[in-house]
Order: sequence, then C-alpha cells, then structure tokens
Amino acid sequence: MKRNMKKWMEERKAAPVKKAFPILSFPAVQLMGISVKDLTGDASAQARGMKLVAERTDSAASVSLMDLSVEAECFGAKIRISEDEVPTVTESVVSTQEEADALAVPPVGSGRTGIYIDAIRQAAEEITDRPVFAGVIGPYSLAGRLMDVTEIMIQCYEEPEMVHTVLRKATRFLISYCRAYKECGANGVVIAEPLAGVLSPALEEEFSEPYVREIVESVQDDSFAVIYHNCGNGTDRMTDSITATGAAAFHFGNAVDMEEMLRKMPKDKLVMGNIDPAGQFRNGTPASIRQETLALMEKCCRYDNFVISSGCDIPPMSKWENIDAFFDAVKEFYETKKQA
Repeated sequence: MKRNMKKWMEERKAAPVKKAFPILSFPAVQLMGISVKDLTGDASAQARGMKLVAERTDSAASVSLMDLSVEAECFGAKIRISEDEVPTVTESVVSTQEEADALAVPPVGSGRTGIYIDAIRQAAEEITDRPVFAGVIGPYSLAGRLMDVTEIMIQCYEEPEMVHTVLRKATRFLISYCRAYKECGANGVVIAEPLAGVLSPALEEEFSEPYVREIVESVQDDSFAVIYHNCGNGTDRMTDSITATGAAAFHFGNAVDMEEMLRKMPKDKLVMGNIDPAGQFRNGTPASIRQETLALMEKCCRYDNFVISSGCDIPPMSKWENIDAFFDAVKEFYETKKQA
C-alpha cells in the first residue's frame, strides 16, 4: 500500500502517543512452528510471519527479516544457515585489489534476494494498516563481509583503494536492491550499517557516510523512507556524519546512551532505540523488560522525536512473553502519563 512516508514520519513525531517500532520479525518462527532455516528460504513463510507479528503486536510498522548474509551470499560469500540462529557469513571473497577489480556485481534476484523481494511483495499486499519496511545491509557492512570484518579495518589504512572498489560495487548493488523493494510495494528500507559503528569518526566519514548517502539520494522520496540503523558503540562520536546521510529516520543499538544520542541528533528526525535485544528480549524476563522499557521511556520520551524500539534485530528464539511485556510496558507508560 503506497503511503506518503514523509507525512507519516511527521505524524509520528507529532503524536502524543507513539507506537513502538521494534525490529521484530525472526521470532515469528515460534508462532509458525518452523525453523529459521525454513523461514529464510521461503517467501510465503516470511510474509505470513510478518502478518502474524502485525496481528499480535501494536507496532508502528512491519519490518522484514534483518538477515545480513543475503547480499554477501549473492556476491559469492559462503554462509551458514542453522535451525535457530540468524544466517552468518563464514568466508570472505576479496583479499587483493585484483580480486576487488574482478568482483562481479550480481543481478538483483540472484541468491535468496528474489525470495526476500517476493516476501515483501506478499507482505505489502496483506499488511495494510501500517507501513512495511524491508531490511538491507549497509555498504560498509556488506564490504566487511566480502573482505572479512577484521581485514577490512586494516585495509582502510593499508589498501584504501581496494576498500573503495568493493564499496562502489556494494553500493551499486544495494541501490538496485532497494529499488526492487520500492517497486514491489515496500514503504521503505531499514539499512543496517553496524560495522561502521566500530570505525573512527574520520574513517566512517570516508568509508561509510558517502556510500549510504548515495543510496539514500537514489531511492528516498516522499513515498519511500530510508531508516538508518547502527548498533556500533562508536555512533555517539559520529552523529554529524550519520545525519549527513540524509536518511528519514535513525535507529540506534543499546551500546550507546539513547538520551545522549537524542541530544545530538536533529530534532526534526525520528530517533529510535534501544532496548537490549539479547539481554532483555532474548534472555530477560517480563519483569526486567518492563522495568527497562519504562525507565528508558521516562528518560527519552520528553524528546518529541523519540520512538521506543529494540536496540537491534530481536533474536529468533526470544520469548514471546518478553516481547508482549515490552508492548504492554509501552502502553502502560502512555496510560500512566495520560492519568497524571
């Protein structure tokens, strides 16, 4: 369903009661009684999972799987898919400038990208009461998986041109991938760029920001929003650069102080985060997640542009009683404020 996403963002900012926007999709496997492996290989299962999550939760939007192996797999990287964990890249494909030059940009639809695009197409037809966002990896985070996440940091200093070569190709692919999501009915994408969060501010400005900005400028318009996600622990030192990407909204992980991020980020852009996905959603209790959610909202909801969320993608086997407790706490917070 096509929406004016610029207006939607403005309405969310102005709303006195703001619905939560967690990155919630993988725990649908528990609702369907299937494995993560089954989910990542079946478009209809993904769409059905998104629909079930939307029916169960009062979320601001529906977000697809945040599977950061999909794009790297298209470029030839080997991945591991297990029954209960999110797929991961196990082997890189670029270690020299020659290999970077020879790296072919795959067509969108290759590998499992065709499955993920079809899933969003189906989900967008079924979920009409809230926006539908696809998940994609960021350019530096993709390059890191193609070169090895440790090796790329070394090469930023020793072989920067090799890194830029891979980044240019990654960005070209990601622009096409985002456009495919746009064409199939998505209202936007969440671009996950966590690997950039461990760079120095200067390196992030060179190796991440311009490439993210190119993607944003190529695909974002009034009907298609880009949400920038970074769960690295260095994001509080690079807020100016992150803002310069031009994304419509920003989402941060629990490694940073959310209130500090709100002080630094633009007041006219939605800023989301950042309940611990592993510590609370996966391993916490309904009581602990209620306490953490209420405490964070008490600190941050005085900022009009704050939206409560998970700090990152909620793990597949996170307890639904914890997820339900999170939404209950959000509702409790606003009801208590209304009565005060």
